[in-house]
Amino acid sequence: MKAKTRKKPRVNVVTLGCSKNIFDSEVLMGQLRANSHEVTHEADDSGARIVIINTCGFIESAKQESIDTILRYAEAREKGLLDKVMVTGCLSERYKDELKEEIPGVDAWFGTRDLPALLKTLKADYKKELVGERLLTTPKHFAYFKISEGCDRPCSFCAIPLMRGKHISVPMEELVKRAADLAAGGVNELILIAQDSTYYGLDIYKKRTLATLLEKLSEVKGIEWIRIHYAFPAGFPEDVLDVMASNSKICKYLDIPLQHISTPVLERMRRGSTRESTTALIHKMREKVPGITIRSTFISGFPGETKEDHETLVSWLQEMRLDRVGVFTYSHEENTGAFEYEDDVPAKEKERRASEIMEAQREISLELNQSKINSVLKVLIDRPEGGLFIGRTEGDSPEVDNEVWVDAGKGHLRTGDFAEVRITGASDYDLRAVPVD
Repeated sequence: MKAKTRKKPRVNVVTLGCSKNIFDSEVLMGQLRANSHEVTHEADDSGARIVIINTCGFIESAKQESIDTILRYAEAREKGLLDKVMVTGCLSERYKDELKEEIPGVDAWFGTRDLPALLKTLKADYKKELVGERLLTTPKHFAYFKISEGCDRPCSFCAIPLMRGKHISVPMEELVKRAADLAAGGVNELILIAQDSTYYGLDIYKKRTLATLLEKLSEVKGIEWIRIHYAFPAGFPEDVLDVMASNSKICKYLDIPLQHISTPVLERMRRGSTRESTTALIHKMREKVPGITIRSTFISGFPGETKEDHETLVSWLQEMRLDRVGVFTYSHEENTGAFEYEDDVPAKEKERRASEIMEAQREISLELNQSKINSVLKVLIDRPEGGLFIGRTEGDSPEVDNEVWVDAGKGHLRTGDFAEVRITGASDYDLRAVPVD
């Protein structure tokens, strides 16, 4: 007579923060599933008795969201609604000792590179043969694709190296295998992520090899779009632009966080760039890759940012007309280089300046979108929604960029399919379209 095996408890993983955290959660979930755990993602109604919270610690608002989430689940545990609450990720890496004292309702705390230890706590083995395999939380046709971990840049405002460590590239042959595995599962878009994607290869190949990686990934059968996020402007490898211009699988899209444009502010940020060098780089990108979509993020209210610095940024954005822009208000982070500066821009002024930047960009975005009316564009369909098919062009990344709303009454499309559509209308950040017969 066979002995009954005890069913392992179900685990609910909650992810906060950026796409890099989503990737880490997917890896964690893949390992748990391989150890016969039932796993859900952000499903409080799943009946899971164990919750693992993957936290963000990048800026103050993200830290507060992480703390609020931990407190909510810790309270549920105290009420007997959960058996265990465990915390991992960036916030835990950076503030583990302080958080242990302040939130005793958490069973265990882990850092960004403590996956084997976390699994052991759940009586699960870390399976090295599964490195790179994940349980996707995104729609099955696209996946975030981490090509490196950590960062060697000295940016004075950034705490990422404190939480993620030094830059470590994933070997190229391993990434190609991971891409092939994803493609076999139905993924047709890879969104390359890293703390600094353009630094890829310097540690293991002694030179920047992102362009070579792009070429190799484009050879993977089934992968149709490859999108680059988080490119650093200083030392940008221009051979990436050559590949982007010549290879149809590389989206003519680049997420390049510039952070500011005033040279004095950039110097205090330790970005290694100036207004002149950044302007020249944007012109070079547009020259080498006609039609490229450039997305960037900026920091409002950095210590010492004057009214003139802010106005310089706004006028530069109006002149350069970047396609996509996001803004963060400066967060004064301990143990960073900028912490020695006085945080001298009041919070309300930071918000006012950020709003002014986004209002200027809203007008630019509307004009750029209106210029697309009557054009025919290729879109990737992400989901059906309320009589529409929601898609994206190659100039749009999920969650952060524009969407194309395709009238479902004009033709049937399927999630994960590419389709030709005609643009019929435009708003600030979205397009309306009908399928092309």
